[in-house]
Amino acid sequence: MHTLALDIGNTAVKAGCFDGPALREMAAGLTAAEVRALVKRWAPQRLIVASVAEAAVLAVEDLQDLVPGEILAFSPGTTPVPLRNAYATLHTLGADRLAGAVGAAALRPGQDTLVIDAGTALKLDLVTADGTYHGGSIAPGLSMRLRALHSFTGRLPLLELPAPDATIPLVGDSTTGSLLSGVVNGAVAEITGLLAQYQQRYPRLGVLLTGGDAAFLSARLPARIFVVPELVLLGLNRILAYHVVK
Repeated sequence: MHTLALDIGNTAVKAGCFDGPALREMAAGLTAAEVRALVKRWAPQRLIVASVAEAAVLAVEDLQDLVPGEILAFSPGTTPVPLRNAYATLHTLGADRLAGAVGAAALRPGQDTLVIDAGTALKLDLVTADGTYHGGSIAPGLSMRLRALHSFTGRLPLLELPAPDATIPLVGDSTTGSLLSGVVNGAVAEITGLLAQYQQRYPRLGVLLTGGDAAFLSARLPARIFVVPELVLLGLNRILAYHVVK
């Protein structure tokens, strides 16, 4: 059965086309018109949507005429998921965080897993071997850090992240180099420091990396961190299947 998962983030709209549990196609950076065209072409029987965006990037109602079955608006506070949720404030939990945790549990059942989602925000989320989602941490993402340094100072330039294979200096000998050193090396040190604390508590911990900056960070983080760009979409599709069974 064809299904479609939409992840509407603060920066981009991502879509995953599924045939049962198998991901057949993934796209990111979609406009509303491109989403509608994708829905027409893939012809899903059901669709799930998760959004953390403040403004309505996509009017889901506009897709109803293209989907014969249910369009499920995923809400962490009310939508059943195949995990025990130990988060204290479900009404404030980001849909992408919980969907990523569901995806991680599906990929690594019965194993302690930490999800690192490097997007607009840098999020760490823990799922333990007993199938419990615990929460984690939220910090500014790489681009947000660069924008903040520009916005809250008088003279620092606004930088974009360089290519994933760019060399980031430890000692910046220019303002650009210093900014990149502080933001990139600082974020890497932050992640590795937190990861060491998690691994001390959970010695058999596995780590999955996802999000728009995953490719940029993967070469700068410790080995045995697996990049799964489709993690949130996999989780959403798993939630949709669980919702139908329930």
